[in-house]
Amino acid sequence: MPQFQKYYRKAQAATFPPLRMLYRVLFRLTHNSYLVDLSIDCDIGGGLYLGHPHCITINPSARIGQNVNIHKGVTIGQENRGARKGVPTIGNNVWIGINATIVGNIIIGDDVLIAPNTYVNCNIPSHCVVLGNPCQIKPNAHATDGYVNRTVPFYEQGETV
Repeated sequence: MPQFQKYYRKAQAATFPPLRMLYRVLFRLTHNSYLVDLSIDCDIGGGLYLGHPHCITINPSARIGQNVNIHKGVTIGQENRGARKGVPTIGNNVWIGINATIVGNIIIGDDVLIAPNTYVNCNIPSHCVVLGNPCQIKPNAHATDGYVNRTVPFYEQGETV
C-alpha cells in the first residue's frame, strides 16, 4: 500500500485536530510523488486498492463504495453541463481498469467490472461488465470474481469496527 494511502486513512480517522493536520500535510507531501489527485475530503469506503497508483484523478465530490480497485490512469471526474451535470457515485466491489474514464452524475452499481480504456457516462446496473467507447454493458452475475483485491468486511453506515 502506498504511503499516501495510509496517511489518507489516518487523516480521516484522527479526532485530535493537530494530529489530523499532521496527517493531512504528510498526505499532501506523499501523494504528489505518485501524480495521484485525491482529496482528503473524498467519500471513499474501506478496502480501496490502487493497483499501480500513478496518474489517478478522483473528483473531491465523488462517492466511492467499499472494496473498489482503481488502476493506473483512471479519471473519476465531473461533467460541468448537460443532463448528467455532477460527479459519479460508485458502488461496492467495483474493479476499474487502466485508463478508464468515469464522468457525470451517474451511478455505478455493485459488482461491476469496468474494462481498461472504457469511457463511462451513463448509469451502470449491478453485476455487469462495461467496456468500450461508447460503453457497452454486458450483464454478468459474477463480474468481479477474481478481480477485486484486498477486500474488507462490509459495515453498515454508522457501525464501527
